[in-house]
Amino acid sequence: MKKLRVVLADDHPIFRQGLRMLVDAQPDMEVIGEAENGRVATSVAQTLGPDVVVMDVSMPYMNGLKATEALSASCPAIKIITLTRHTDGGYLQQLLDAGSRGYVLKQSEPDEIVRAIRAVGRGQTYLDPAVAGQVVASVERTPARRRSGNKLSRRQEEVLRLIAWGLLSREIASRLEVSIKTVEAHKTNAMNRLELENRIDIVRYAVLQGWLKETPV
Repeated sequence: MKKLRVVLADDHPIFRQGLRMLVDAQPDMEVIGEAENGRVATSVAQTLGPDVVVMDVSMPYMNGLKATEALSASCPAIKIITLTRHTDGGYLQQLLDAGSRGYVLKQSEPDEIVRAIRAVGRGQTYLDPAVAGQVVASVERTPARRRSGNKLSRRQEEVLRLIAWGLLSREIASRLEVSIKTVEAHKTNAMNRLELENRIDIVRYAVLQGWLKETPV
């Protein structure tokens, strides 16, 4: 069985050690590198090419948001999970936009990070239940809920699904064998049709449609 290769980025050595023990105890994953700040995390991930990076938000020199942006731009195949104490939706929005594919709270049960690594490793977007609950609660207030009768084309729906799962435009273009410009056009048209304003609105719509329960192919 091929193991998921994981890099851990957190500036607290004791926390990082505990996380390493947790991950290495799983039969389907292994830690191949560690970093104490965002700058080192970006360098280590670029060198080792892990499947998943677990990235703390609050780190010195380069924080998790900046490191996520940098790593998503340089190595889009590497999937990033945000690890944070913040439940604020603003953090979620910024990190999803930066390229994060998972969002897990440090105060959650340890097994939560294990579930997140497995899900993100399969290509899914993973939201901590505490955060996902906020997203679900806000679905009723989104324009997409009120305008659910607006039908998307097959390609528009396909693009929104892939965005909700965490893929970037260039990854979607490669998967669908179309240009990035075409992907952006489908994204814009779909968002206009559903009156969605940003990526978190897309995630909310995906929750409504049940897309995040599916496994990408």
